[in-house]
Amino acid sequence: MASIVRSAPMVFPATARHTATVIFIHGLGDTGHGWSSAVENWRRRQRLDEVKFVLPNAPAIPITANWGMSMPGWYDIAAINGDMMALRRNEDKAGILVSQEYFHGLIQNEINAGIPANRIILGGFSQGGAMSLFAGLTAKVKLAGIVAMSSYLLLSANFSDYVPKPEFNKETPIFMAHGDADQVINVALGKKSCDLLTEMGYNVNFQIYPNMGHSACLEELDAIEDFMTERLPAMGDNRDRSEL
Repeated sequence: MASIVRSAPMVFPATARHTATVIFIHGLGDTGHGWSSAVENWRRRQRLDEVKFVLPNAPAIPITANWGMSMPGWYDIAAINGDMMALRRNEDKAGILVSQEYFHGLIQNEINAGIPANRIILGGFSQGGAMSLFAGLTAKVKLAGIVAMSSYLLLSANFSDYVPKPEFNKETPIFMAHGDADQVINVALGKKSCDLLTEMGYNVNFQIYPNMGHSACLEELDAIEDFMTERLPAMGDNRDRSEL
């Protein structure tokens, strides 16, 4: 894992004074650029002008479900067949933890640049959503929110073992979204993950989008924009970041 080569994230600078950051993580086989149009959509109403968007790029790694051939991925996956339990078997713990460390580093980079942790949202789609849940809830700083699209909870059997004590994100709002026609990550797995998180005391809002497969729709993107706007309200030019 130490030899992993990563390209720099794609960055959309804030169009006003930078007071907040969204780190959004793509899914298996994709790149940060694949979500650039979503960022443009989220910005179209100019409610997120103070937000910098960081779109990381996964390294190319061998993926078992891809016959061992390399493709951009945050961790290995043994099977992609829509079976609710297939993704939970033979989880790539080592790969998940390497990516967790990377995302914690991206969060820390923003803090080092002057953005408070409670002005940072971690989100993602599919593998990226799974990593946003795992890395977000195990972060040692309190985030503004977590977004998980078409995804599930990683290492769920012993998830609590990875959560820091004291826990920083027990009350952090989580927005989960899933299509009920998803043939890659079954909506039942997403719902089961939501139920498990809720049972553990987390603050989860789970939305199901009818007839949507393993993708995103405009209604879902608009709901995420609303979530981001609520969690990262504009501060304006006359307020100090330390006030939040």
